Amino acid sequence: MTHLVLFDCDGTLVDSAAVIHACMERAFAEAGLALPDLAATKSVIGLTLNLAIAQMLGREVDPAIDTLAERYKHHFHAMRGEADFSEPLFPGIAGLIAGLAKRDDILVGMVTGKSRRGVQAVFSTHGFGETFLVVRTAEDCPSKPHPAMVLECCAFAGVDPASTFVVGDAIYDMQMARSAGARAIGVGWGYHDAEALMSSGAERVLRDPAELIPLLLA
Repeated sequence: MTHLVLFDCDGTLVDSAAVIHACMERAFAEAGLALPDLAATKSVIGLTLNLAIAQMLGREVDPAIDTLAERYKHHFHAMRGEADFSEPLFPGIAGLIAGLAKRDDILVGMVTGKSRRGVQAVFSTHGFGETFLVVRTAEDCPSKPHPAMVLECCAFAGVDPASTFVVGDAIYDMQMARSAGARAIGVGWGYHDAEALMSSGAERVLRDPAELIPLLLA
């Protein structure tokens, strides 16, 4: 049986919280808003950007929120060009992706609140883009936890949601997986804690990336 594995990106594959938070601080400061704390930023990573900012401010999405989102993007792209920019893989992720790439019975995709430009930058930096058969981003589908990202990836790959694993660090990933009829697998090295992931529908929370392939083959 062929399985489809759909990874979240930020907090699951790459440790980008510091960069995301710095961009939030720059955008908020520019708008004259109180700077968010790191915990607030981490809590919304995974949502589409305008929804994430709106949630941080306790407001609905409006033109001012959209402007903040655009300024965030400006700062993110500017930071990417800075000498000390870093969006590293979590330990063990490179080996996991390499192991999945060797298997004919496992297809790999990505479901992320990142932009396509951001995804391509991650692929370019870390060199594993060819492993990913299908990608759905914030530009392609409604924000998590809506199931569209998962369902579109399943349709593209020709794999039933019941044979699909969504691997992510956020409650939104778990909720999205369950809504799509896919299996929800949390990771313990990201930005939401294990208890929150289990409460949101995770059937298991991985402690190490090496635990994933045996789980897929069980």
